[in-house]
Amino acid sequence: MSIRYMLKQFFLPPGLFLLLLLAAWWLRRRFPRMAALCFVSGFAGMALFSLPVVVEWAARGLEREPALHQETWPALAEQAQVIVVLGGGRDLADPGWGADQPSLMALERVRFAARLAKASGLPLLTTGGLHYGQPPSEAALMAEVFARDYGLPVRWQEGQSRTTWENALYTAQLLNAQGINRVVLVTQAWHMPRARWSFEQAGLHVISAPMGFLGTPNGRPVGGWLPESKAVWQNGLLLNEAVGLIGYRLFYKPAAPSL
Repeated sequence: MSIRYMLKQFFLPPGLFLLLLLAAWWLRRRFPRMAALCFVSGFAGMALFSLPVVVEWAARGLEREPALHQETWPALAEQAQVIVVLGGGRDLADPGWGADQPSLMALERVRFAARLAKASGLPLLTTGGLHYGQPPSEAALMAEVFARDYGLPVRWQEGQSRTTWENALYTAQLLNAQGINRVVLVTQAWHMPRARWSFEQAGLHVISAPMGFLGTPNGRPVGGWLPESKAVWQNGLLLNEAVGLIGYRLFYKPAAPSL
């Protein structure tokens, strides 16, 4: 288990809120004011993160790329050379399937990319490494779903990457060797700014194909002001994305141009 993974669980919600509540209990006698501050911060944070309306507001700040209208899908073949599908996680040993499967988020990306591929005729590339350190890679699992469920072969698989930055770096290396530098990039709309930035820094020309928008009207009772467990997970994804978007620009440098 990586240190980066451990830090994310403790210092991003809901782990952060639980730590604040634990600190409030620990400090309640010696430092009652500090304990009260920790309690209010932890409780208020958890309450806000459980609201679908907060998901909607937060997503709007990240979802900057417009959706591709369906009537433009066939013309993608004139603008790009390949559809790149980013891995989105892996579920281990699903008894219903009898094997590992792409996560629900990854399956959303696969379904959308399959529609784009059938409309445009562009070849597919899947990217994503060993999510749990053991084969098969996310790229291989997605390729299997493309072939089995959609009848679409995947021409290239990039199965080494562990992060979005590595998705971009290793995909660029693979495609540059084929003389390819124009891609249609498929991922969730809230993830697209960081993904697009990474692929452009790797030297690729990107056409964004965002999907899975969360910044649309939530349709929940009372406008999304009632707490839901799903909202905690979604808000955690969005906060992680916002932190990643800032961190990538601080810590990653553009790849050297290919000769």
